[in-house]
Amino acid sequence: MLSIQNLSKTYPNGVQALKNVTLEIPRGMFGLLGPNGAGKSTLMRTIATLQAADSGTIMLDDLDVLKRREEVRKVLGYLPQEFGVYPRISALSMLDHFALLKGVTNKGERKRVVEGLLRQTNLWEVRKRRLDTYSGGMKQRFGIAQALLGDPRLIIVDEPTAGLDPEERNRFHNLLAEIGENVVVLLSTHIVEDVRDLCSQMAIISEGEVLLSGKPEEIIRGIDGKIWVKEIEKAELESYKSEHTVISTRLYGGKTLIHVHGDTAPPGFSPVTPDLKDVYFSALKRVA
Repeated sequence: MLSIQNLSKTYPNGVQALKNVTLEIPRGMFGLLGPNGAGKSTLMRTIATLQAADSGTIMLDDLDVLKRREEVRKVLGYLPQEFGVYPRISALSMLDHFALLKGVTNKGERKRVVEGLLRQTNLWEVRKRRLDTYSGGMKQRFGIAQALLGDPRLIIVDEPTAGLDPEERNRFHNLLAEIGENVVVLLSTHIVEDVRDLCSQMAIISEGEVLLSGKPEEIIRGIDGKIWVKEIEKAELESYKSEHTVISTRLYGGKTLIHVHGDTAPPGFSPVTPDLKDVYFSALKRVA
């Protein structure tokens, strides 16, 4: 269990990135969903011991994350939004080097661990290729392989599927789902589908604050009967925004399809079964 209590962080420029964030994160996949600039990466970096908080606590079971950083790093796997590798080295050599840095000093054990992770991440057939020849998805899978070194109790992945094509994204989802069966996996993303497909627990964060948390299906039930849809002309959109709580819009067959939040149906609107996107957009409008 990862327990975060009243965590706050303000940067020297005055930006308050985290505002009394409190979350209880059990074993399994936990999705942290929010727009760019919501404070997700600040929270990830703080949990990963890469920066200090102004106040609050983080506990990984009985381990104080903010006070016992070196011990935390021994049980942490971290895949940041952007990470660098030596481009001219093969995945096999690079992962072997990372394993050595992680403390796997026995050559035979290290060989077993490295080969096992390359197979698990479906990189075995390309293990001798230079890392600068890898696709974006392959690099992300290599990033997960290095994050799994040392049998971590907590794995943090920050925006892992951004920029991946659908096939690589699906492959990466399958890998994360497999990993999430045994440890705490914290997935930070602005992609609603990542949370919908992978996570049994989630939270929505915006402007440094937790807006909602819980099981996705339970959160969706909370807005059941409150989401309404209508097809309008694009020119009418501003008028509807001034009269209703419009949570999302999209083009559909040359028309504009709008979803609004309300306790009763506005004139001309039809009910729609809500999904996680409706929850997300409603939360960002502070109406969920």
